[in-house]
Amino acid sequence: MENESQSNANVAIIDLDIQDIEGIGPTTAKKLKDAGIISVMDLAVASAEELSESINATKETAASFIISAQKLLRETNVLDKEFVTADDALQKRRSLLRCSTGSYALDDLLLGGIETQALTEFYGEFGSGKSQVCHTLCVTAKQPIEAGGLNSSVIYIDTEGTFRPERVEQIARARGFEPTEILKSIAVCKVYNSSHLELIVKDLGKYIDDFKAKLVVIDSIISLHRAEFSGRGTLADRQQRLNGMLHKLIRLAEIYNIAIVITNQVQSSPDTFFGDPTKATGGNVLGHASTYRIYLRKSGENRIAKMMDSPYHPYSDTRFTVTEKGADDIEEQTPKKGSKRSTTTTSASSKKKEEDDEEEEEAQQD
Repeated sequence: MENESQSNANVAIIDLDIQDIEGIGPTTAKKLKDAGIISVMDLAVASAEELSESINATKETAASFIISAQKLLRETNVLDKEFVTADDALQKRRSLLRCSTGSYALDDLLLGGIETQALTEFYGEFGSGKSQVCHTLCVTAKQPIEAGGLNSSVIYIDTEGTFRPERVEQIARARGFEPTEILKSIAVCKVYNSSHLELIVKDLGKYIDDFKAKLVVIDSIISLHRAEFSGRGTLADRQQRLNGMLHKLIRLAEIYNIAIVITNQVQSSPDTFFGDPTKATGGNVLGHASTYRIYLRKSGENRIAKMMDSPYHPYSDTRFTVTEKGADDIEEQTPKKGSKRSTTTTSASSKKKEEDDEEEEEAQQD
């Protein structure tokens, strides 16, 4: 039923023309096309300020075009109505797609996997497993929906030069999948500076349509802005540009019904005397934009994933490892296929975990 409604929505999108929007004639349509906005979906996710500059119109006029585009999408059932009952909202939430991370433990932490219509952030220091999770998602996203995938292509935006097709090939082969098919389903974009990244995000709707992608990975979201905008004098400009880009990603995730995964770096807080001194970069702008925020850190040969911020996930943590299969379960905690691990732990195991964490932190301080 859900697939049928999505199919009808896709047909409606194809049938829509930008001149079907109230107030847009041939002249305005040409200006929009010159600005890279060629579809109703492109216009619906645009920002009023950028649009007004692109078509040389007032901000109010640009906002009215965007609102009219969203109204047209609602009338054709592509978007939900502005007001729905909580019961309808719950039914829609239950029908959202989720993509497996490759680890049962990590999927349990996320209550099923990476969610569509959401912005999921993984942050941690180097070697904590961020890119490994992203590479694994490239493999699992291609799998059928009933097998924990999205049955779709992936867009991978690489800002740090960390994407390795050989690693994807290794993960696919280790999991028993055809590597060639997986590699053909991944569209990789190497980004060289912050302006290039902002341009890619601005035109991302077109690439999502072209590649039929249901998952977008940006690894990492802030590295270029962090390198180019150094010093307190440039902080406000950096945060504003980052804020605009993140809100565009959120609108894309909701309107295109896709999952967006971003990785983030960390910085040390010198005023932290107890506990972990590391915190995510990007400040409140990035913290508020992310729907789900997961902190990854090393724990010997394994990794710890901790849910730091979520509208409904419990604030718990779990352990996983990185193998030739990518993100994977630690051998002794791997459940039988079809079973689900509990997201809560016993008091004894929690106590043991806390003691291990404290020992690790003391060793790092020494």
